[in-house]
Amino acid sequence: MSELKLDPSTTAIVAIDLQKGIVAMPGSSPYTPQEVLARAAQLLDAGRAAGAQVVLVRVGRSADGRDALRAPVDEGWRPSAPPSPDWSELHPDLKPQEGDVLILKRQWGAFYGTDLDLQLRRRGIKTVVLCGIATEFGVESTARAAHEHGYAVVLAEDAMTGRNGHQNSVKNIFPRLGRVRSTAEIIQALGGA
Repeated sequence: MSELKLDPSTTAIVAIDLQKGIVAMPGSSPYTPQEVLARAAQLLDAGRAAGAQVVLVRVGRSADGRDALRAPVDEGWRPSAPPSPDWSELHPDLKPQEGDVLILKRQWGAFYGTDLDLQLRRRGIKTVVLCGIATEFGVESTARAAHEHGYAVVLAEDAMTGRNGHQNSVKNIFPRLGRVRSTAEIIQALGGA
């Protein structure tokens, strides 16, 4: 692995789906949602302090749900109960601030159907650092699209967790899309201690 160096002025820290409803869901592995949330908050704080762009992505639906994907699949998402009214609100531990870019997505990936690419390009972003939940869904979909859009991709392995595919994504997919590092290594690469 090569040493990671990041220019904060051309780097965005992108947190995927760290919202109240998803953080509250059970069954994450290998890290708990609370561990991921704490590391993501450290990464966001370090990014802001260094001058990197923070992007907070959440997933949501319209009140009538008609904007949800309806493609036929073998195994769809089956909630056990209707989502709470605050399900898609960003978790307060992220400490959203003025200057953060806020993205509302309607499916797994943060690029398709949003203005994420436009927001990054207009700010001169060349590198995206990804963290969030779930590794094999929202994070991986966003990483694939970022790679396809020509961004350098860095993946904060210990600031993400999944349902059952975290290890596969980290070992087999992410090294082909970018550089996989720990939160501490990324913070150091941003110029932090």
